This record gives sequence, C-alpha cells and structure tokens, in this order.
Amino acid sequence: MPLENDRLTVVVARRIRAGKEDEYERTMRDFVSWSLSQPGHEGLHVLRPGPGERDYTVVARFRDEASRRAFTAAPEYARWMQRLGELTEGDARIQELTGLEGFVSLPGRALRRPPAWKLAVATFLGVFPTALVLGRVLAPHLELLPLLVSSVLFNAAMVALLTWVVMPLVTRVLNGWLFPQVRAANPEGPES
Repeated sequence: MPLENDRLTVVVARRIRAGKEDEYERTMRDFVSWSLSQPGHEGLHVLRPGPGERDYTVVARFRDEASRRAFTAAPEYARWMQRLGELTEGDARIQELTGLEGFVSLPGRALRRPPAWKLAVATFLGVFPTALVLGRVLAPHLELLPLLVSSVLFNAAMVALLTWVVMPLVTRVLNGWLFPQVRAANPEGPES
C-alpha cells in the first residue's frame, strides 16, 4: 500500500475557447468517466470558472507517480488531450504536486510552493493538536488491544483527520501567510 507521501496530485488549468464551453463540458464529462476507470486514478474534481470567465481547473489524484505515468502513456490519453486541446486557448498548464503541496496549492492560480519552513509550521499546527486530542480521546480505548493493532488504528485515525479535516482547515486559515503574494493576484486569472 502506498504511503500518503507517494500520492500525486495533478492540477491542470485550461482556458476554453470562447463559445466552446458547452462542448468542453460534454467532452470533459466523458474524459472524467474514462479517467476514473484507469488503475491508480483515485479521484478527479473539475472546478468551473466564475461568470464571464473561461478558465477551468482539474484536480486529479493518483496512487503514485507510476500510476500517473501509466495513465499519461495510454494511447487513449493522447486522444483525449488532442480533443480537449482543440477546445482550449494555448497549452494546458500542468503542475504535479506531492505530499503537503497538494493541500496548500491554490487551484486556478499560478501554483507556488511556500517555503519549506512554512510548510513545516503548518504541518506542526495540524499534527500537534490532532495527536494531543487523539491521545486523550482514542488512546484509552486502544490500551487493551495488541500494540500493532492499536498503533494501526491510532495512525489511521490521525491520517484520516489530517487529510480530510485538519490540514484543509489549517491551510485555509493560514492561506494569507502561506501565500502572501496572492493578495495582489492578477484579476484576469491564471497566466495563459
């Protein structure tokens, strides 16, 4: 089983040609169906543009880098990219992110990685209180179980809370600190 750090998040931003939005939506629905049937593909989200905008962002998760490479090496993938490319202005902007980068990168904007020390602080601010609370709440119930079983259950709860609750909240709260340059964001959206 791959570690959470092995997982790969891929963010793809595209500006759709004016008047091609409906065709792009239909093509993207079919692409999503195909993508989710591929081994190692763990989910895909399409972020639609706001009113009057044409920038779509797709966030996909892969089990690991090998799964992503196999996905992009498939002949069907090349055909999908050609079809989507015909509906797009310029080239797609693709960013591959691992580990905590996937939590703190902002979809739909030029992707930047905060300094490592800021990621370390954000991680500490998520892990410390989560471990403290789980230690108080969950650990007493696990004491009678064998060490390996209790460790697996404790760490599974820790990873689940960090992944789906704590780190998204921490990065949302610390967004201005992690990405101070975003406050002066380009009003036209991501670069083409």
